[in-house]
Amino acid sequence: MSSLLEKLNFIYSWRTYQVRILKNFEKYIEDNHFHFIAPPGSGKTILGIELIKRINKKTLVLSPTLTIRNQWEDRLQQFFTDKQDFKSVSFDIKNPEHITFITYQSLHAFYKTFETDEAYCSFFKTEKIEVFVLDEAHHLKNVWWKCLMKIKANKAFNIVALTATPPYDSEQAELSKYFELCGDIDEEISIPELVREQDLCPHQDFVYLSKPDDLEINKIVDFRREIADFVDKLVNDDVFIVFLKKHRFFSDTALFLGDIYSNIEYFSSLLIFLNTAGLKISYEKLKVLGFSKSEAIVFPELTLNWLAILFQNILINDREQLLEDKDYILRLEKQLKRLHAFNNKKVDFIGQESIYKSLTNSKSKLKSIVEILSSESNSLKEDLRCVILTDYIRKEFLNTTKEAVSTINKIGVIPIFHFTKEAFPNASKIAVLTGSIVIIHQNIIKAFNNLKEEDVFSYNALDTNNGFLSISTSQSNKKSIISIITKLFEKGIIQVIIGTKSLLGEGWDAPSINSLILASFVGSFVSSNQMRGRAIRKDELKSNKTGNIWHLACVDATQKTGGHDVEILRRRFDTFLGISNTDYPFIENGMQRLDFPEYILEQNIDVLNKATLKLASNRSFTAKKWNESIGNGMKISKKIKLNYLNKVSFKKQKEMYFLDVVRFIFINLTGAMLLFFLEFFLRNLNVVLNKGTLAFLYALIASFLLSFGYKLYKAIGLYIKHGFLYKKVNKIGYVVLKTFSELNFLDTDIKYLRVESYVENGGAVFCGLSGGTQLEETLFVKALDELLSPIKSPRYLITKTNFLKKKFDIENFYSVPEIFGDRKKNALVFQKHWKTYMGSSKLIYTRQLAGRKMLLKSRLFHVSSSFLKTSRMVSIWK
Repeated sequence: MSSLLEKLNFIYSWRTYQVRILKNFEKYIEDNHFHFIAPPGSGKTILGIELIKRINKKTLVLSPTLTIRNQWEDRLQQFFTDKQDFKSVSFDIKNPEHITFITYQSLHAFYKTFETDEAYCSFFKTEKIEVFVLDEAHHLKNVWWKCLMKIKANKAFNIVALTATPPYDSEQAELSKYFELCGDIDEEISIPELVREQDLCPHQDFVYLSKPDDLEINKIVDFRREIADFVDKLVNDDVFIVFLKKHRFFSDTALFLGDIYSNIEYFSSLLIFLNTAGLKISYEKLKVLGFSKSEAIVFPELTLNWLAILFQNILINDREQLLEDKDYILRLEKQLKRLHAFNNKKVDFIGQESIYKSLTNSKSKLKSIVEILSSESNSLKEDLRCVILTDYIRKEFLNTTKEAVSTINKIGVIPIFHFTKEAFPNASKIAVLTGSIVIIHQNIIKAFNNLKEEDVFSYNALDTNNGFLSISTSQSNKKSIISIITKLFEKGIIQVIIGTKSLLGEGWDAPSINSLILASFVGSFVSSNQMRGRAIRKDELKSNKTGNIWHLACVDATQKTGGHDVEILRRRFDTFLGISNTDYPFIENGMQRLDFPEYILEQNIDVLNKATLKLASNRSFTAKKWNESIGNGMKISKKIKLNYLNKVSFKKQKEMYFLDVVRFIFINLTGAMLLFFLEFFLRNLNVVLNKGTLAFLYALIASFLLSFGYKLYKAIGLYIKHGFLYKKVNKIGYVVLKTFSELNFLDTDIKYLRVESYVENGGAVFCGLSGGTQLEETLFVKALDELLSPIKSPRYLITKTNFLKKKFDIENFYSVPEIFGDRKKNALVFQKHWKTYMGSSKLIYTRQLAGRKMLLKSRLFHVSSSFLKTSRMVSIWK
């Protein structure tokens, strides 16, 4: 066996990072694990094959798709053999060879064929398979993880795990399983490193917006109006108000405290509705929420979210307890169904299903694709290599005539094909490539036939007689047809490929791609990042290649942030790392780096799109931005970012706060004091004459404090809050670090670790851990994010009672991070370090009555002016 694997020799030169990894590999594999993270296009597959050779044992390579599985064998033959003649490979787990390539699904299906785990594990012993390569390991699902762990628990195998995106956003339990199987991260290569080494090309993401068509707009407006009318009538509906007043939570609050505290949002929504309806809420009800008689309470507004909580419970969760009113509840249910606000046992007054599904698949995005393609064609001319990826084929539109193209109302491969061929200057250079349908123009048939070998294809003209042909072949030739189309694309004979995400979105390789339009809206955010990987590979034939990646969104003008389609895009961008479009260059994840507006006005969409197309056409500017942003950076760091949201610049705003203090003391205060003293002396001359100087001074001080004390107090408070936020965050960071250390959650010695916090030019505060492993950085930032984010439902709260902090309106309630809050002894360790860095505090257990009251109070009525909705986890190049 060893002599066979030794025949594999990489025939090109190794990249810089690959040389470093291969040099240290023996050290990494000492614990039988090698866990490597690198972006798509970085050469993970090539490296994996070399590692298989060096381990020199019988190996099983697992991939998430057939395309990626096949790619492993292709890379082995192409880059490690002279004549592509390495025979000791298999695609059949039942008949393994020295290297066997299968999918995770195949392994799981194979596992289910055994009656016992012992029989399953003995198979691998018998076949002497000792190495498992887990490609795109982030795909591992629970069932796949289980059948792999059965093998690992039975014998010490070598595990080589390769991925572009570890599942850091998973639940703690799932993340622990992932690292239990794959081991700690040994090496991570970032996109900026690879761009600097010219192993990946410079690239940028662009967002192109569209407006719904008239039919879609009318649907949105009608839905919003009907919901608003429903709410207005409901608030004045005496029958509904009486129904809520009879509810056991309201009529017999004290008797149902247990039920109330197990579903406090339901109780809160009930009170908020009745308050909005004009009913005075008694102290007995508010006491349940932890409020005292002396507190001035401002009820939250009755939003559609609160109303949805109320009705979700009435119609589903609490329905069995409301049998006396079952006929009335049935009428409410029918009313909501008529409004399209209740479907599949879910109440939705926002329109997640009815509105946003239509916007996600809006035909306006077809026009966006045409406009983007037109701009890219004008910019790149014959050098354009554009790929458009989408979710569905939509074969029903295949034979749509030219005159009927405008009536197409769904987005998919065939609709995109019809729209682009009518607008692209050279339609013969457009091709469709999916698993079930392939279309090319008759003008390139000769070039296509020149590349085929002994494969048999049949060509059929489309019914619309527009020069395009569909290609049919046997299932065994599918791989060949993908290869031919790809080669034609690389040569420029085809300039635009329209395909499905499932076939081309992961594993497919065409280095010439310089424009990628993502018309895919189904699937995980991780898959979006994999699709982006198609456009960032370097092109050996085009050293100046710059990739543009286009993202589409249809704007809901009735929502100031742009609606759900835009919101989904913002969340997707959290998984994308790239350069900024701002004057201050940096590399970060998230949409903010694009200087994309928080609020989107319909009248600004065309202006935004025009500016985006202009920026995208300047590819040399993108390359320059990469060079400036990379600078002297060394690595990607995980940090918490607290955004500065004021419209006035941070520097100017801070100066304004400071000047408020200075101006007040040296200008307003001085001048006002002179007038004050003169006026006060003249008015109170009789006090001096009748009661003496001491009485006069007492009166003077009292009047002075009443006149000027509050203004001075507010001015100083604002400066303190905005001027020293990063120092406060730094202290909280050290609380987390010291707790991690005492609880033995760190592998790195704490003397090598430090908390770094700073303020950038734009006013945002950053905080992260320096000197630790990638996992330590991630856990640190995750814990810090829980502390600084709006309170949800932690097991423990920690609260400050400092008088000045309260009066300056600075946050007093914090969630104890989940990683510390699972056990009381861990929470107490956290509190100990909190006291050291943050001062006096109180730890509150929220699963008991008193604690629940404090949790409710902090969630519903305490608004943090420092952190609310401003903090997020980011990855930045530093």
